Amino acid sequence: MKEEEVKRCQIQEWYPKFKSVSIKTQIHELPELFVEYLLDDSGPFLLPESITGEDALPQRIRNPEEEDDFQVPEDSEDESEQPSPPPCFPELELVVKQSIETFDGAVFPKLNWSAPKDAAWISTTGNLKCTSFSEIALLLKSSETLTHDLCHAFDSCDDKTSSRPSTFYLALRKWYPSFHPEMEFRCFVSHRHLIGISQREVTSFYPVLLEKKEVLEISIQKFFMENVQKVFESENYTFDVYVTEDGRIKIVDFNPWGAFTLPLLFDWEELETGLVENGDPVQFRIIDTRCGVRPGLKTAVPYDYLDTSPGSGWDQFLRNADEELRMQSKSPEAGA
Repeated sequence: MKEEEVKRCQIQEWYPKFKSVSIKTQIHELPELFVEYLLDDSGPFLLPESITGEDALPQRIRNPEEEDDFQVPEDSEDESEQPSPPPCFPELELVVKQSIETFDGAVFPKLNWSAPKDAAWISTTGNLKCTSFSEIALLLKSSETLTHDLCHAFDSCDDKTSSRPSTFYLALRKWYPSFHPEMEFRCFVSHRHLIGISQREVTSFYPVLLEKKEVLEISIQKFFMENVQKVFESENYTFDVYVTEDGRIKIVDFNPWGAFTLPLLFDWEELETGLVENGDPVQFRIIDTRCGVRPGLKTAVPYDYLDTSPGSGWDQFLRNADEELRMQSKSPEAGA
C-alpha cells in the first residue's frame, strides 16, 4: 500500500468529487492546538469552554470518588495545585455551530478517515448524533479509534514518510434519524473492478435483505460503473454506500485496500487472490440466516468496562448466547 492511496481516502480529498452522490457534509480545518488537545491525556478530562453558553455538558468529566483529588484549599498559593483551566477554541466552535444550524440542528462527526463510533457509548443518545460543539468534542476526545488517524495513519504504507498528515479536518455530516443500518454496504474494488459487496452491519440478521438482494446487487453495480469506477484514482480500495428508502445510493466513505479496513463477510486472503476472473459475477454476501450472525458485543461499551470473569453477569450472558446459537443450529429450520 502506498501513502498516496491512503491519502485519497481522506474525506476532504474525495468528498468534493462525489458531493452530488454523498451525504451532505461541511469540512473544517482543525487548528493544531485542537489536535494536541485530543491527544493530551496528561491531566483531567476537560471539555472545551463554550463561548456561546449553549452547551449543557459539564466541562470536566471525572470520577466522583476522586472529588477530593481536585479540591484545593482556599488559602493555597501553590499554582501547581490549581486545577487546569478548560481549553477554548472560539473560532472552531463558531464554524461548528454554523454547520449544525445549516444541517437542521444535528450532525455526526469524523476526522480525515474515521468516525468516533467506539465512543458512542458516552453520548446521551448512545449514537454519534451531536447538537453542540461540546458533544462533538466529547466524542472525539473519548475515541481510541481516532488515535489511529492522529498518530498511525501511514504505518501500513510501504513508502511511509511520516506517521500522520500535516493537517487534520473535522467533517460534520448531516444526521438522518431514519437511517437503516441494514442498508449500508461495503464494496471491494480490485484493479478498478468491483469484485465483492458485503453487508456492513454483520452482527444482525435482516430478513429484508433476502428479499432485496438481487435488486440491491444490480443497483450498486450500476452505481459503481456510472459514478465511481472512472473517478476514484486508486486501483484497489473499498467504499461504503447507503441505499435510501427510495432506492437512491449515497457514498458514505472510502477506505484503503487491506490494512485496518475490515473485510466483513470476506477475508483479505480471498480478496487478494481475486474473487472475480474471466467475467465471473460480483460476489454479494449478506447474512442469510440467524446462525450466520457474526459475534460482536453490541452494547457500545468499552471492553475494559465489561466484567467477563466466571460468574459475572456478562459471563452468564455469553453462555446463554452460545446455548441459544447451538439450539438454533439444531432446529429443523436451520437445517433446511
